[in-house]
Amino acid sequence: MIIAAIAPDLGAEDYLVVGLATCFLKADGEVHTVTIAEPIPSAALEAIARGIPTSYTQAVATTLGAVLSGEEPQLPAGFPADTQFCDEFAARAIAAARTYKVRPVAKSLIPLGTVRTDFNHSTERKRVLNSDRLVKPEDNVKQHAYTHQVL
Repeated sequence: MIIAAIAPDLGAEDYLVVGLATCFLKADGEVHTVTIAEPIPSAALEAIARGIPTSYTQAVATTLGAVLSGEEPQLPAGFPADTQFCDEFAARAIAAARTYKVRPVAKSLIPLGTVRTDFNHSTERKRVLNSDRLVKPEDNVKQHAYTHQVL
């Protein structure tokens, strides 16, 4: 994949953080654990570094060219072989790399080429990837009678 053709404002040397997340899939009434590689934007990394609970077990600071070389995305070194890529990994990696260009101070949280594992990892609130949201009429918020009237 040629980065310049997709994102002319980015290059192969641009900074990117890829996280290893613990997620879940529902199948046949059971919940199965899966590990997902997904790009982490700068704002999310800053929040995670402050200690909010997260599904990420680790994050690797790498370059855009290291994960988007060739036709298929490449897993960062040290990720388990059974790790799956998130949906639209390439597009999300490009978008995340742009966030580090805007907020370069976030790069100091994980220096290039290093791994950070000291996150507040929690699966209390499970990230179920294939869940369906059922919206019911009782989910609607009741509004005051005068909300949409000009008085």
